[in-house]
Amino acid sequence: MTTTAGFVPPPYPYERLDALKRLADALPGGVVDCSIGTPCDPVPDVATAAAAGVLDASMGYPASAGSPALREAAAGWIRRRLGVTVDASEVGACVGTKEFVTTLPHLLRLRTPGRDTVLYPAVAYPSYEMGAVLAGCRAVPVPVDADWRLDLDAVADGDAERALVLWCNEPGNPTGSVADDIYFERIASWARERGITVASDECYVEFAPDVTTILRAGREGVLAVHSLSKRSNMAGMRVGFYTGDPDLVHYLVETRKHTGLMVPTPVQAAAIAALDDDAHVEAQRARYAERGALMAEGLAAAGLVHGGGPAAFYLWLRSESGTDDGWEIAGRLAHEAGLLASPGDLYGVAGADHVRLALVQPLDRLELALDRLAAKGSP
Repeated sequence: MTTTAGFVPPPYPYERLDALKRLADALPGGVVDCSIGTPCDPVPDVATAAAAGVLDASMGYPASAGSPALREAAAGWIRRRLGVTVDASEVGACVGTKEFVTTLPHLLRLRTPGRDTVLYPAVAYPSYEMGAVLAGCRAVPVPVDADWRLDLDAVADGDAERALVLWCNEPGNPTGSVADDIYFERIASWARERGITVASDECYVEFAPDVTTILRAGREGVLAVHSLSKRSNMAGMRVGFYTGDPDLVHYLVETRKHTGLMVPTPVQAAAIAALDDDAHVEAQRARYAERGALMAEGLAAAGLVHGGGPAAFYLWLRSESGTDDGWEIAGRLAHEAGLLASPGDLYGVAGADHVRLALVQPLDRLELALDRLAAKGSP
């Protein structure tokens, strides 16, 4: 059968690590996998109990926008943690924020067909680019400054005129960068002047030294996107939420109803319980801080330094000399320490001399990797 050539999906980024994973796993004790930010710590008891408690009442379809209780819990968390008041009707649920990231450009383009460009940080979560590609949009990376934040002065006028959405991600993946209110105000003002929606991916906000949000810069033309995957170790449950410009939230809620994007009833119940509980987040924050301190010190002794910001979830590592390629660093860590890290070019060519280390293994596994590395000498 003759077919017309069309879209060919690129390799999934982390599948490029399969050879390194096999190499690391061959060491006694196996691989210490810090390549993907998938939590290893338990789901909070309050969340699992809440999910179990509604299983026998889950025969009906859940609300696509989220139940009133879930939307209120999200609005309550925003008031309590971020210091911004939003109405529960101006919150929408999503099936984990990755699906929201990758579907947003398509829905925005339907709303504003005269624009076709997605702007995103040049060192960033790969799904911002892929969401643009899947929507048939232009994916245009925005250069980042020395602190790994968007350099808006580098955006060409022509790209700004065509832009549907500007993604920002603070605290940043993979760099751990942390923004302040002044930064968000500048981002929001720049975008409003040009009629561009700002989508702010804030799913690591609980692991920043000081929490902030694009919402503090006003809600006109902005969306803030949040997840329970990291703060509550609920990555396997797939639940997040978005809020911001009321008109835009309403459009997305109504449009997403037609796609069948619904968070299951037990997961919504778990999310409500988790959002109402801060104690487990404090414990999780302490775990990541302890792991980060251990690995930063141990890897510095081996010639690798953290070149990113203070958010406690990832280390953004480069060689002390700054001359090594990320794949070379990742290869040596896999071979000598059984430690699997992600080469920086998975997040953009501007990150090619770094590796990202997700602090998602328990202390004993991280110590095993450091002991192996010390026994081998500097990488």
